[in-house]
Amino acid sequence: MMKGSTIEGGGVISRRKGLARGLPIMDFILRIVAAVGTLAAAIAMGTTDETLPFATQFIRFRAEFDDLPSFVFFVVAKSLICGYLVLSLILSLLHIVKSSAVKSRLLLVVLDTIMLGLATAGASAAAAIVYIAHYGNPKPNWFAICQQYNSFCERISASLIGAYLAAAILVILIIFSAVAISRN
Repeated sequence: MMKGSTIEGGGVISRRKGLARGLPIMDFILRIVAAVGTLAAAIAMGTTDETLPFATQFIRFRAEFDDLPSFVFFVVAKSLICGYLVLSLILSLLHIVKSSAVKSRLLLVVLDTIMLGLATAGASAAAAIVYIAHYGNPKPNWFAICQQYNSFCERISASLIGAYLAAAILVILIIFSAVAISRN
């Protein structure tokens, strides 16, 4: 007989216990990674500014993240999501200890879904502005600024990478919680 298919050998029972333990541990690790990603994205966007000198040293052009409301929304959204992810680590630890907790997992599914919506909204709003910064829009005469503000554009583009990775991790967290709920 195959060891994995027999109950007498302990194969099926040990696999279920392993999955019951593995999902909460992966949930905890992914929450830490997503929190770090959202914090890095918020810091990268929130500290982005660049000053360009013009013809004289008295006239300067400055680009800051808070010049655009979409970037401010991005920083606030990522900060809120990071705070939520740090607080949700408590419930994630509870799930490692007590894998049969269903109500707290259901709460995490609902809150993770709300945070996913916020993460997607913040990242999409910033992505639209980043696209305009890189390529401009000739119809309303919006010129691309990334040719002049290289450092500014590199940092705002990099912050979008962290933001979308965190959104993808939130999707995985929702799937993990749904699988854990269905197993209980």
